[in-house]
Amino acid sequence: MGKAQKYVLLGDATYPLQDWILKPYQEDENLTQRQLQFNYRLKRAHSVIENAFLRLKARWQILLKCDDCSLELLPTLVLACCILHNICEAHDNPFNEEWLEGTEPTELPKPCQPAPATMEDGRAEQVRELMCQYFESCGEG
Repeated sequence: MGKAQKYVLLGDATYPLQDWILKPYQEDENLTQRQLQFNYRLKRAHSVIENAFLRLKARWQILLKCDDCSLELLPTLVLACCILHNICEAHDNPFNEEWLEGTEPTELPKPCQPAPATMEDGRAEQVRELMCQYFESCGEG
């Protein structure tokens, strides 16, 4: 769309809208078709992420027991598992769906209360609108 964007995290409605946190538009009868499409695509992207983490935990079950390792080690451990997963895939050692049987999807942590509107960043609406335009230009899917 002609504007460089930095990375963003995906959040749900409980998160404040920031230029680095994308959240859906509030569901009501006033949403445009483009806003509905944005919400739909955000939800789909979120489910892809949840599925990826579920598969990662199923292949590398050490991630199911991370509560006994230090918080400083955790990012390195997750990164190592991602790299090992990619190596396995590159060498025709595909994911075995049976591994999922011992892995339960877990609810990702999120705030208990919606963030107050005062925490929202006015510039973030421009980022969300730019993403809306981009999704609209990509067509259906």
